[in-house]
Amino acid sequence: MTDRLINFTLNGEAVSATVKPYHNLIDLLSQFDLRGARESCGQGLCGCCTVIMDGEAVSGCLSFAVRADGKSLSTIEYLEQDGELSAIQKAFIDTGALQCGFCTSGFILMTKELLKRNPNPTDEEIRDYLSGNLCRCGTYPEVIEAVKAAARSQ
Repeated sequence: MTDRLINFTLNGEAVSATVKPYHNLIDLLSQFDLRGARESCGQGLCGCCTVIMDGEAVSGCLSFAVRADGKSLSTIEYLEQDGELSAIQKAFIDTGALQCGFCTSGFILMTKELLKRNPNPTDEEIRDYLSGNLCRCGTYPEVIEAVKAAARSQ
């Protein structure tokens, strides 16, 4: 199989990478030592691999890396600016909405997308929007509180 050179924007910086046709976004991000999006289920069911591509959340385990060519990717690592955590990241810490942390990056990125679309969601809207994210530690009540706290801080 032929490798392919792709050019894209990663967390605000123009970059390029060589990928194989079967590489997914998680494989691509690992080339840049970005490990916040994690492959867990490999089926797009858990949200651990969430990446923002051109403003839309995608499953990094299901999206081929070549799709990133010419696009803009944002990862959890982009939310921290100048050593300062984002309001959403702080809210997740303050409310205890993370335990092992494996699923946290996906929840935080989806929360960012939710609050961009709906700055004051109800509990039901939060549950619905985040329904594609799974937490094996069961911190769902804390996640809802984190989203509400992040909404209040914006």
